[in-house]
Amino acid sequence: MRAPAFWQGPPNTFAALCLSPVAAIWGQIAARRMARLGVRVDVPVVCVGNFTAGGAGKTPTAIALSDLLKRLGKTPVFLSRGYGGSLGGVPVCVDLKLHSALQVGDEPLLLARYAPTIVARDRVAGARAAIAAGANVILMDDGLQNPSLCKDLSLVVVDAATGFGNGRCLPAGPLRAPLTAQWPHVAGMILIGTGVPGERAETQALAQDVPVFEAFLEPDAIVAGSLKGKKVFAFAGIGRPEKFYTTLRDLGADVVATRNFADHAALSRDHLQILAREARSARAILVTTQKDAVRAGALWDALDVEKAVLPVALRLEDPSGLTALLQTTLRRRDL
Repeated sequence: MRAPAFWQGPPNTFAALCLSPVAAIWGQIAARRMARLGVRVDVPVVCVGNFTAGGAGKTPTAIALSDLLKRLGKTPVFLSRGYGGSLGGVPVCVDLKLHSALQVGDEPLLLARYAPTIVARDRVAGARAAIAAGANVILMDDGLQNPSLCKDLSLVVVDAATGFGNGRCLPAGPLRAPLTAQWPHVAGMILIGTGVPGERAETQALAQDVPVFEAFLEPDAIVAGSLKGKKVFAFAGIGRPEKFYTTLRDLGADVVATRNFADHAALSRDHLQILAREARSARAILVTTQKDAVRAGALWDALDVEKAVLPVALRLEDPSGLTALLQTTLRRRDL
């Protein structure tokens, strides 16, 4: 599913108003759910979430946090629901040689390249499995609105280009719960990129005494250099494919065509072969995101076409500020 355009419009569009009664019920249920007390486990839990549906940059943020924690001498283990995967009923430790995106989801396969990763729909069982796997800090990828596991630190990731949308709850807007119910659960906001919606989100965060850590997504320099001035045929199945295409244009690639897929959509052999044929016809390099390439797996590797994957990494403007917040959280658990 793609996010409807009216989610980024004024709050009182016809569609938003028609859906507002359902949104009010959704918001009440979500707010009550978030107020429940969760189970506390034996090690600190750091949650990386967002207030809205759709992609905001949680996965690269979680990877960046794992790096900060390692620098503090910690052993983080990722905990993910494994959205889009068939496993997760019982906690599973992701094995890059064994598992596919169809089994564990695309995001866990990315995370597992940086630290051990547990997939579990039951977050408490997953947290205990993470501890058994050696975690002395659990990094929870998504799950801000899930109350089952007590979090020691929750960080909200915000895409500055979209912010909180029209400020309404699903399905009238992108919010997973009312902002009034979500702000009390977060101790920091990571604002990715620039834009007026992000400026508004930052103002709201500071009004709630929530510190804001500015960041940006940085494309891999080697791949970016190889695509500069080249004709590319780009496709993406992420929350905001347009952001990927803008990145390609900004680095100097000539984007001759694009194809969008739904977020987490399975990519079949037929899909990929059609894309490869269209790229060859356009005499362009077939380019996609790291998440899409992971989801396609061996099918992507086998494509007989000039192709490239553009990884991105989160770069914090002030990593020391976020490091200090992590240290405070960890010391609190040591007391």
